[in-house]
Amino acid sequence: MAMTVLKVALYILLAPILGGLMEGLDRVVSARMQGRQGPPLLQPFYDVYKLLAKQTTVVNSIQILFVIAYLIFTIFTGSLFFGGGDMLLVFFALSMSEVMMVLAAYSTNGPYSALGANRELLQMMCYEPMILLVAIGFYEVSGSFMVNDLIKVDSPAVFKIPGMLIGFLFILTIKFRKSPFDMSTSHHAHQEMVKGLTSDISGNNLAFYEIAEWYDQVLMMGIVAMFFICKNPVSIIVAIVACVIFYLMETLIDNVFPRVKYMAMLISSWVVILVAAGTNLLILSVLD
Repeated sequence: MAMTVLKVALYILLAPILGGLMEGLDRVVSARMQGRQGPPLLQPFYDVYKLLAKQTTVVNSIQILFVIAYLIFTIFTGSLFFGGGDMLLVFFALSMSEVMMVLAAYSTNGPYSALGANRELLQMMCYEPMILLVAIGFYEVSGSFMVNDLIKVDSPAVFKIPGMLIGFLFILTIKFRKSPFDMSTSHHAHQEMVKGLTSDISGNNLAFYEIAEWYDQVLMMGIVAMFFICKNPVSIIVAIVACVIFYLMETLIDNVFPRVKYMAMLISSWVVILVAAGTNLLILSVLD
């Protein structure tokens, strides 16, 4: 019990720091790929600090409630995961956090926010099935949905469910809202609907959104790490290296591929889910 509390406390305290550094690294690497000097590594922290100091303008007070709920649900989701909880509950809470953000965008009654919210719901349709299949895949490996049981298996889960990893890495680009799937909101200037999902969110609310995104990024990379962690302590180092490589791959994809239309995103995500994850699950069922 004490160890669980410690893990949760470490996540709550350290995840925004690690997430901010990941965001800063993404900006630095992107700038280098584009031949620019780019911002400093700590620029995301400077941005959030400035947002917290700015005046918050809201269309209605319910927007504040939804944004704070998004942050709370995201922290709860990560705490449940790193505390060794039920994977199904983790993914259910993750879905609820996304719904809160969509409701926050809808509550502004702004055209750009509403369009961004619509696209966010479409993106959820693309990655939610894969997230559920990942939970099923982990169950096939450990015989349990509990994270604490999964990290005690004899060999890394990736050996049995490589298709699940491929599918999860694909939808991770959608989840991180990176090109070619940055439709609901974008980190770049080419977005045709301003900032989409966050167009009408400002000041403290936007800072809370950014912090929630940092928590979410750490959670997503934690799930990636679960494919490599087993009872062998060395596997933790392997998992960290794998997370760094895959995160840099996401940055590379973001800078190389142009944005696609929503139908291309929907079709490609479902094809990858069916071929990679579905085939992997079918093979596991036959072998069992």
